[in-house]
Amino acid sequence: MKTVALRFAENFAPDGGTIAAHQALIDEMGFAWYGKLGNPISESIARKVLSADEPCILLIHSGGQERYWAHVAAIQRETPKLSEIPSYYRSMADRFKCWFKVTEFARADRNVMSNCIVASSGKKLTDASRHSMSPYFIINYAGEIS
Repeated sequence: MKTVALRFAENFAPDGGTIAAHQALIDEMGFAWYGKLGNPISESIARKVLSADEPCILLIHSGGQERYWAHVAAIQRETPKLSEIPSYYRSMADRFKCWFKVTEFARADRNVMSNCIVASSGKKLTDASRHSMSPYFIINYAGEIS
């Protein structure tokens, strides 16, 4: 499966953290939009992600050990309704250039990054992420998604 691995940080997240804030909205509405700062992923990669049997992206906690599969139902560049975004980043929604409609989070296996191959280099994500400041990677993943 070709997908995207995104780094995330807790710089401006509420006390419970980024994932918990999104999960609270998913529990309430059935989904939450997850925003990606900076350049959006390409339309062709978005189509590939969404064409998978289980469309997912991998979220990697910068500076932490947490990894999550985010099950996605849509990807868009337009800012969604603010009520569909966790409240802690509604005031800066215009800074996000790509949005993922997440319907579920699942904690990824501990070794998930060693099972991901970066499409551009052929290196394992474990190695590539250590030596790159890139906020996201296009990856190939052949394992099971939880």
